[in-house]
Amino acid sequence: MLNRKQAPPVQRIEHIAFIEPEVFQLCSFVPVFWRKQLPNETSKIELHFAAGTTTHQAVVCSLCAGMLISGTPTKNALRIQRGFDALGAYYDVSISQDEAIVSLYALSSQLVAAYQWFHTCLFEACFPEKEIRELINERQQKILVQQQKVSFIAQRQFQQQLFANTPYAQLIEYADFATVTQQGLQEVHQAAYLNGLLRVYLIGNIEQKPLQTLLDLLGQYGKGQSRTAAFEWNHQTGAIHIEQEGALQSAVRIGRPLFNKTHPDFCAFSVLNTILGDYFGSRLMSNIREDKGYTYGIGSYLVENPRFGYFVIGTEVGVNTREATFREIEHEFERLKTELIGQEELQLVQNYLLGQLLKSADGPYAMLDLFEGVQTMGLELSFYDRYIHEIKDVSPRRLQELAQTYLNWDEMLIISAG
Repeated sequence: MLNRKQAPPVQRIEHIAFIEPEVFQLCSFVPVFWRKQLPNETSKIELHFAAGTTTHQAVVCSLCAGMLISGTPTKNALRIQRGFDALGAYYDVSISQDEAIVSLYALSSQLVAAYQWFHTCLFEACFPEKEIRELINERQQKILVQQQKVSFIAQRQFQQQLFANTPYAQLIEYADFATVTQQGLQEVHQAAYLNGLLRVYLIGNIEQKPLQTLLDLLGQYGKGQSRTAAFEWNHQTGAIHIEQEGALQSAVRIGRPLFNKTHPDFCAFSVLNTILGDYFGSRLMSNIREDKGYTYGIGSYLVENPRFGYFVIGTEVGVNTREATFREIEHEFERLKTELIGQEELQLVQNYLLGQLLKSADGPYAMLDLFEGVQTMGLELSFYDRYIHEIKDVSPRRLQELAQTYLNWDEMLIISAG
């Protein structure tokens, strides 16, 4: 009989058996990564376009993504949406600084038909003036509301200072919407979408004939000029406070340039970052939330881009405890730099990270996301085996050395608003 008073033994992960996606080359510049052999009839196609906010004027890129298939000469937005509904399909678009990502979900038997509908609407998109004005009004109201939030103010200032003098520092301002024209949207649509397809991720059990139909449609995209934003770190350091009269809380962002998965210190620093602030039992949470009661939540994160990465701590605290919060964060930096982490705490975090990795590899969709996470960095799935072994083998001394190298208070950009 199962003894429910005794916890099951912990079995540490040694290896995750990933299934590599099959690769098609549409042409010399667009790969298709296909994950098949699913245990169900769901499917998804994900298209990555060179249409991020750093590739053209940020406000135009954002609006273009927001109304990508909102109308053609013969179909309005309502009819387009009803076409997806009739196929049981769901469409979504997201935009980052470098790319716009279109995701289309449907049953595998309907995916090609759903993509055909999307493809027609995308290639015939005309950006009706009425739809443009409605979206602009909506975005203007949204930015007016956000400008009253200390978290929004702090994050924008942090981005501007961290990415100073690079395209990644550009932000959408209220006045920018007045410069948007239908022609500008059409130009970005032509350059960044119809001639800006970068790669495609496909998941689902698709038969050969509909698969070929899909590949033929994908082959209709043209190749445009590379729009990769120039980048070189020229970040600022030191503290900046933005006073907001009447604010009860201060939003805080503290960070510095760092690295992504391609860096040899990435895996070990992931352990250090988790101990510091990247899970609920972290030192920042224990100190600033549980002990001091300055905040409801605080966390530290590694943000990655294919060409760079950065470290950031984010929280909101009472205006009267802002300076005390800074002192406590600096105190936690110094502890990591001067005291060796205990084996019990280290083992807890190692097990947590390995468990999170195993959880993030649960199922074909999750595995394809993990593949995408390394493929865009120029790495292979073998990265995760290295990640597992480096997480398990990292020593307290190694973590202390990383803290001494990367967690220096005078090298941090410190932004607060409130």
